[in-house]
Parts: sequence; C-alpha cells; structure tokens
Amino acid sequence: MAKKKSKKDNSQDPQVIKEKIIIFLKSYKEKSFSLKQLSKKLNIKDKEELEDILERLVASGKLNRNKDGSYKAGKGGKPQEIITGKVDYVNPRFAYVVREDSEEDIWISTNKLHNALDGDLVKVTIFPSKDRRDRRPEGEVIEILERKRDQFVGRIEVSEKFAFVIPDSRKMHFDIFVPKDHIRKAKTGEKVIVKIMEWPGKDKNPVGEVIEVLGMAGNNDVEMHSIMAEFGLPYEFPERVVSDAEKIPVEISPKEISQRRDFRNITTFTIDPFDAKDFDDALSVRKTEKGNWEVGVHIADVTHYVKPETLLDKEAYDRATSVYLVDRVVPMLPEKLSNNLCSLRPHEDKLTFSAVFELNEDGKILNEWYGKTIIHSDRRFTYEEVQEIIEGGKGEFSQEIHKLNDLAHKLRRDRFKKGAIAFETVEVKFKMDEKGKPLAVIPKVRKDAHKLIEDFMLLANRKVAEFVHFMNNGKEKNTMVFRIHDHPNPEKISSLAIFAKKFGHKIDMESEDIANALNKLVEEVEGKPEQNVLQSLAIRTMAKAKYSTEPEIHFGLAYKHYTHFTSPIRRYPDMMAHRLLQHYLMGGKSANKEEYEKKCEHSSEMEKVASEAERASIKYKQVEFMQGMKAEQFEGIVSGVTEYGLFVEIIETKCEGMVRLSELQDDYYDFDAENYRVIGKRNKKIITLGDRVKVKVLKTDLEKRTIDLIFV
Repeated sequence: MAKKKSKKDNSQDPQVIKEKIIIFLKSYKEKSFSLKQLSKKLNIKDKEELEDILERLVASGKLNRNKDGSYKAGKGGKPQEIITGKVDYVNPRFAYVVREDSEEDIWISTNKLHNALDGDLVKVTIFPSKDRRDRRPEGEVIEILERKRDQFVGRIEVSEKFAFVIPDSRKMHFDIFVPKDHIRKAKTGEKVIVKIMEWPGKDKNPVGEVIEVLGMAGNNDVEMHSIMAEFGLPYEFPERVVSDAEKIPVEISPKEISQRRDFRNITTFTIDPFDAKDFDDALSVRKTEKGNWEVGVHIADVTHYVKPETLLDKEAYDRATSVYLVDRVVPMLPEKLSNNLCSLRPHEDKLTFSAVFELNEDGKILNEWYGKTIIHSDRRFTYEEVQEIIEGGKGEFSQEIHKLNDLAHKLRRDRFKKGAIAFETVEVKFKMDEKGKPLAVIPKVRKDAHKLIEDFMLLANRKVAEFVHFMNNGKEKNTMVFRIHDHPNPEKISSLAIFAKKFGHKIDMESEDIANALNKLVEEVEGKPEQNVLQSLAIRTMAKAKYSTEPEIHFGLAYKHYTHFTSPIRRYPDMMAHRLLQHYLMGGKSANKEEYEKKCEHSSEMEKVASEAERASIKYKQVEFMQGMKAEQFEGIVSGVTEYGLFVEIIETKCEGMVRLSELQDDYYDFDAENYRVIGKRNKKIITLGDRVKVKVLKTDLEKRTIDLIFV
C-alpha cells in the first residue's frame, strides 16, 4: 500500500520551475534547448506555463533566447530591454509595436504577438533581430496591458454544437469561437456583432457571444452597418442628446443680433455639392469705397448653440468628426443642429463666426477682422452652377463670382510660390440604384468652383491661426488648436524618385527643395494615366497631418501657422478653435494647454478612424461593382509590388486589385524589393512598378473587400 504524502507536491510551483530551469541550463553552459526539449528534460507538461516562465527569465537577463527560439543560460548581465507601445497590425505574418518613448517601431512576428491585436497597449521584450530586410528591432509581446476593443463584426458560420464568427476587419486574424447558446438565433451567412468573453492562452481562438444580429451579408444596409460597427461608429444619437438639441430655440433674439456685426444687407451666398444638406460656410463680397474688395468668410456659429460640458458637447467630442460613407453620413451633431439651426440655408437669418478680409486687386490682404456676425444668404449655389458661370460668364451674381474666382487664383499662385504642394488625387463617387447597388464608378473632377471655396477657407484658417499666435505682441503665446504637417521622410522621397523614374519623371533632390521637386512632378503627370498612382504614392511619403497645441509648420500648405476654423458642423477641432478665438477676443488668458493637447490627440485619432471607415465603404462598393465585370478587359498600371503579388490600379474605374504571383503560369517569379519588380526565373521577364498592363477580374471577395486579377 502506498504511503500517504505528508507534504503537498510543489514540483510544479512556478518558483521551483524557475530554479530547475536555471540550474539545468547553467550545467550545460553554452548549449541551447528548445521549449519542447526543456519540457521533456524537466518533466514539465504545461508548455504554455513553461514558455511564460522562460520569457520572464529572458526579460530579467537570467536566460538568453537565440534567433531560432531556443534558450540557454544567461551571463547575469543587464536585463533585456522591455518597452511599452501600441500594436499596429500590418498583415497576418507580422505587426509593429509603436513605442511610447521613441519613434523606432518594433517588428514582431505574429506567433510572438500572443493574441495581442491592432491598437492594444502591450509590453514587449526586445532581442537581437533575425536577418530580415526590415532592419527594425525585433521583439515579443510579454503582457497585454489594455485592449483597444472587445467587440467585432463579422459573418457567422453555425454548426450543430457551436459557431465561428469570421471578423470583417483585416487587422483581426482570429476567428471567434461562439458557444451554441450564445449565438442569439443568428443564421449562417448573417453579419453579427460579437463581444469577446474570454481570451484563452497563447495563439488560441478567443471565445465570444453574439450581442447583435445585423442581417444577411450582401444587403447594402447590413454591409454599411457592418462597416460602422467594425470601426466603432454609432448608428444613432442617444435620446437625451436628441432631446436637448430639439429644445434649442430657433428664433434669434434682438439682443443677440445687437451684439453682432450685421452682414445681412451684403451680398452673401453658399457654394456646396448638389446633394449637401448642411452648409457650414458662406462668402460675402462687396467693393469698398477705396476700390478694394471686402470678402467675408462666414462660418456657422455652432458653439453659440453647443455649450461646453453639455450632453451635446460631450457627444460631439466623443465622435470628433462626421464620417462620410458612400451612401450615408454619420454626423457629429444631431440633425436639428447640422441641417437646421447651424446650416447657412438661403433666405434665413443665421448666426455666424466670421473672418473678414479687405483685399486689393492683386489679392494682397490690407485689413482683417474676426468676430461674431449675423448673415442672410441670398443664394445657395452648387459647384456645377458656379462652374457654369465661371466658364460661361453669365448668371446670377456673376460679377461677384468672377471677382472671387480672380482673387482665389491670386491667393493660390501666392501659396504655390511659397512652396505649397499642388496634389490633386482623383477621388471616386458611385452612381447607385435604389437598393444601393453600384451602377457606375465616377471619378470626381475638381474645377475652379471647388478651388474658389477651398482658397478662401485656407485663407481664413491660416489667418485665424496667425492672429491668435501673434496677438500678445511676442509675449506668452496663447494656447490654440493648430493643424500641423511635418516634412516628408527623406527615405520615402528617395523611394518615390525611383518609382517616378520608371515613368520617365525625374525628382532632383540635390538642386532644389522637396516642395519644388514635388510640384514639378505634379505638373508633369497631370492628365496622364500614371497621375493617380504617382500622386497617391507621393502623398504616402508625407507625414500624417494632425491636431496639436504646438504651432508647428504645415508642410503641405507651406504655412507656418494653420488651424481648422471653417467646418465646426463636422469637426470638433473647429469648435475648439472657435471657443479659443472668442475667449481671446474677449480678453481671456491663455487656456490650459495640457487639456487641449489631450483633445487634439483624441481628435486626430478619431479622424484616422473616420478615414479608414470611409475607405472601407469605398472599397466595398468598388469590389461590388467589379463583381459584374468578369468578362471585361481593362487597362491598368502596376501600382504596388510585394513578395506575393502585384497590385494593379484599373485606369478606367480607379479600382485596385491584385495579380497573385501564384497565378502567373508562364514562369516562377522572384521578388526584387529594391527595384520594385518581379523577375521570371527562366524567361527573365520583368514586371515592374508603373508598367501598363491588361487585366481581367479573376474573382472578388466582398467580405475581405479584395479583387483578384489576372493578366490578359
């Protein structure tokens, strides 16, 4: 009969395991062992726990981990470096962690992310990198400090005893396991929102529960709601927010009018897209007694109605921006404000915050004034109507429109002369049927009517920023919300120069500055098939514009000081700029910089989310449109080269798809990363960035929003 144990077996205690590992590896000095070998040698069956303990020992410097993942005794030196950062999930094979303390990102293989997802805040241990083309330091996630999100949208697949949700997000590379009693009657093929209930051990599928069933995949409304859910965008406003908006009186009191500069008797009009519902800017114009021109840039006075710390303000701050999907808007403000009270509709008195300029015939600014106003718009123009007047010479308010266009041209020339970048990327819109199915993809064309409005908005934004920055005569600077844009990365410019050369365009970085070089490229490619590809790549060389309380340069516009003042209906930073400007006009002291910097960071982050959601909706409609084009042949341009395929932008529709190297039947192609090309092993055929090609649609995947092409 076996003796009864008098003490509890502590052989699997983590501290005991640590000591066993150290003693064992020290006894073998320079010899290395894999996780599997250590598990067998030390009789430790829980490999997951063993790996966690090994990683902690590596982090403390007591063990070393080799490039092949094996372990050996450390020399007792300094602990391995541990940093904190956010995951930027690039693709299913690897991710980067953006450090909090440095601009240098950490490269992490997917199998060393250990269930960390895009946007998560993590701790990472850094170790010597393997021989990769990417020379950035390599690391491994050792702890997930904070999850960015716990809800995902995807298509559900239901089996007899359980279900899986395949997430829509390209940055979520795990299917989510859902127990049968947590599927909420969802059926296979439906889009659902699933909440993660449990994050299991390393590299295992998370477990979730369905919290909402959106409907069958493929339906336009379902897909647009899926995109909104994927990016965390709200479907509607909370009832209390709508109720508060509805309580705001429409009437403007005589007292309020008496406190404002009155522009109601000066010619004023708006110019917007034909389908616009909110008009947040208007222009007034009149000739002064001295023969100069007074131009008023009048912006909806949103902050008159939306007071700080109210429910309306908190909701607007949380959203930070309106989001424009292909067939709908997710607004920042409720309809009562965005389409009614604050919309500068024609033939109605409206409260505005204005920047008023006196310009001479050469477009030089002689005087400027900022303050609260009241206007009465005489006419609502569409861009097309104004363009007809500009080209045809006749029409309502034609004299005023021609004068504004003339002044806008002079402002534009001056901006480019000072180094502004003249990028004109081609955007697309869709003609859709009543069910939301795309019938045509139409490139948007920007003409003088669009640029006229843009030039005066740029003027107002620049001059407001300068006014606030310099208003204390060189003393302490007032806190302000600036829109900043850093110089481009020289390495990216060098890569752009190599790409442009393949089209016969030269970027001479030695004899001229970056802005002039880029503008010459813009002029050369205008109207050519490679215009969109080259300008899109040029834009990717640029730093990301963001909001900040630091008065830094806006490189793209060549402005030393710039803000966003002209769109408070759809951007929270413009509301902040309005409040700060009014505060200083009334003699207020500088606002709390730290508080506004946090708001700037939030606004920048939400702008990024909005941009990604908008791109996702456009890509979905492009893929849906190309589904019906499998019999067609298209001309395209090779717009990207990777180790697994060639991206091709179709010239006619501006849709981008991929020709996978595995689909090229004539040869095996090697990827030449340095020269942006692939080369056939036997036939030595070269396909390079910028090549014109003919393609057909091989297949489309609406869920992944991808188009696979083949060469004709």
